[in-house]
Amino acid sequence: MTDPHLALNTAQREAVLHRGDDPLLVIAGAGTGKTTTLAHRIAQLVIDGADPRRILLLTFSRRAAKEMMRRAQRVTRGADLPWAGTFHAIGSRLLRMHALSLGLDPAFTVLDRGDAADMLDLIRVDRGLAKGDRRFPKKDTCLAIYSRTVNARTKLEAVLDEAYPWCREHATALRTLFAAYVEDKLRRHVLDYDDLLLWWWHAMAAPELAALIRSRFDHVLVDEYQDTNALQAEIVVALSPTGRGVTAVGDDAQAIYSFRAATVHNILAFPAAFTTPARLVALEDNYRSTVPILDASNAVIERATQRYQKRLRSCRPSEERPTLAIVDDETAEVDYVIERVLAYREAGLALQDQAVLVRASHHSDLLELELGRRRIPYVKYGGLKFLEAAHVKDLLSILRWAENPVDSVAAFRVAQLVPGVGPAFARRAVDAITSGTVPGLDVLAELKPPAAARATWPALCELLVELGTPNTPWAGQLGRVRKFYEPLLVERYDAAEARLGDLAQLESIAGTYVDRGSFLEDLTLDPPSATGDYAGPPTLDEDWLILSTIHSAKGQEWRAVFVLDVIDGRIPSDLGVGTPDQIEEERRLLYVAMTRARDHLHLVQPLRMFIEKQHRYGDRHVYAPRSRFLPDAILDRFDRVVRGRPVGDLGAASSATAVDVAARLREMW
Repeated sequence: MTDPHLALNTAQREAVLHRGDDPLLVIAGAGTGKTTTLAHRIAQLVIDGADPRRILLLTFSRRAAKEMMRRAQRVTRGADLPWAGTFHAIGSRLLRMHALSLGLDPAFTVLDRGDAADMLDLIRVDRGLAKGDRRFPKKDTCLAIYSRTVNARTKLEAVLDEAYPWCREHATALRTLFAAYVEDKLRRHVLDYDDLLLWWWHAMAAPELAALIRSRFDHVLVDEYQDTNALQAEIVVALSPTGRGVTAVGDDAQAIYSFRAATVHNILAFPAAFTTPARLVALEDNYRSTVPILDASNAVIERATQRYQKRLRSCRPSEERPTLAIVDDETAEVDYVIERVLAYREAGLALQDQAVLVRASHHSDLLELELGRRRIPYVKYGGLKFLEAAHVKDLLSILRWAENPVDSVAAFRVAQLVPGVGPAFARRAVDAITSGTVPGLDVLAELKPPAAARATWPALCELLVELGTPNTPWAGQLGRVRKFYEPLLVERYDAAEARLGDLAQLESIAGTYVDRGSFLEDLTLDPPSATGDYAGPPTLDEDWLILSTIHSAKGQEWRAVFVLDVIDGRIPSDLGVGTPDQIEEERRLLYVAMTRARDHLHLVQPLRMFIEKQHRYGDRHVYAPRSRFLPDAILDRFDRVVRGRPVGDLGAASSATAVDVAARLREMW
């Protein structure tokens, strides 16, 4: 076999060659070769004699798992890793294997987020929880509260106090709703996304079952450990309480997903989480960014109060420091970014090698309008996901109803696809199936539909019975569903051509699966990221600019990066300064944004921001102070410009009042 360590640096080699019973934590800074290190560690385990069938690799995306397997196989000449996948996919697989011991149906189906919210909404209405003098949380809010309670392993009251204080008065009703939701899922043989972790966690709490699961694995490797929530961290520890065979890779400085209940404290507490203390190896050699970009990034993160001590270093010298651009307002900010994007393009830098990053998706609205006006193509990430598109959910719901006749959420949606069918008849259809001793789709044909639905309802019933027949081959099923659904799509939605393209993409994906169940489950656990009518690459252009939220940009890199609105109120968000933990995560967000840049980095600071809901006679712009994460002490790491011109000695006045600074800038312009 080829020696896998020839191209590794000293710290990477130390992590790859780690032996012994001590758990290992690899603190991998941005751009330091995390994936390479973890893949080579897997390969080394196999070279040393580990059975690849007994190696568990846990990731946060199927793409990451596949990439690590590909690299490991390149070294080991094709060793297969059957237990490599996302937390949720591995959890689903284990739950099906041990379902009967847990009181679950092994044939359960998995609800995506939208369907889970719809199911909560149906229960909320049925229980009369939507009635009352005060507004009750909407379905998506209810699901978010439930999900955070489960994943953070936190009491409902604590979640409401911390994240949803306006919902405190509904605590009792929410508890009733969630209890009914759990019961209804079990009755209908469905689990939601969070259940895949929750039930796995319950399995690890049962001594005999936990022993069975542990006996399957000799090694447990976890990618992006800083993104784990409380359930995931407790599962990892339960898989090997001593820490033997456990390797975790992550970066505390890139922990930015607390809104998903992830917590940086998991990676900070990892060394003491097992009965045997963990060994720490830090990767600090960055292969992405220039020296000046890393100097500025290090200066930002070194002020963090929650961190492992490390300092990224680069072997890519450059005379160009990052730019802190001070502009008048949001309009000037847009002009600044577009001017430089086009200048870089004229200098030979493709649009796809440039990215504009924002704290929240709507912060790029003004930029998008101007890009459209100037006919500059762009792709935006961080918006609507593939499975959230209505037409995709429609098609998949037909398959889900055929897969699980008592899936009331899919049934309720599909019935109303038929023109003339409303909620009342849809509910009758759901009740007709669930009221029988043996649930079956054939009873639908016995219902008398509304007059307007009589032309289409029989065709739907025939399709569902055909799909629901056990010996119906999977090949061609999605094509038959498309044939039924596409005329309805054209009537229901605009932009039909793009939406029909999504259905063709779905059918292509379906062709790679051996059965319907695995197809539906994989799409739910690891869905495609974009829809044809929202975020796909412009098909008529050969190049396009990247717009992205910072959260969606994590793990990516571009030669030139522009970070908009580096001001207090945006970075940090005015909603993210309530606690020290929130402020520290906002700091890490800026750090993640800065470390996406390879050669050119621009942080843009508007002096004034437009605000809504202000008195009609007032100036609807307010002064915007520079982000607190860029204090005077580190400004020497940046070249400061005002609308493209050097600031000169303006820095000496950085502590002056907002009025004085604004006045001086106006004079310069």
